[in-house]
Amino acid sequence: MEHYAGLDVSIKETSVCVIDDTGRVVREVKVPTEPEAILAVLSDEDFNIKRIGLEAGPLSQWLYGELAEAGLPMICVETRHMRAALSAQVNKSDRNDARGIAHMMRVWTVPTGSCQDASQPETADAADESPAAAS
Repeated sequence: MEHYAGLDVSIKETSVCVIDDTGRVVREVKVPTEPEAILAVLSDEDFNIKRIGLEAGPLSQWLYGELAEAGLPMICVETRHMRAALSAQVNKSDRNDARGIAHMMRVWTVPTGSCQDASQPETADAADESPAAAS
């Protein structure tokens, strides 16, 4: 079974949501906004993570670089696309945003953004070609 994750990043804490390929939430946690803490959640051996999404923002480049370097399939989503996709939510919260991002990664509904750093010149979509890119 494949899994998809969403990260809603704040200065102090990051909400992490992992869903399976049917959309069922299998893990939701809040961890410190540190690559090691996020990596500890996402590298669980029970997960076969296909894509991990995070919104472009002040800490995204750093987290993207660290997590991609650890071998995770990171996808960065442009802020305006994220805002548009999550605007339909009734209850706006970090937890719900992380869940919405995870669902976006499952259905691949948004183009990638730019969270690359100098050590990671390639985007995660090179590792996983989206249906839109294949056509």
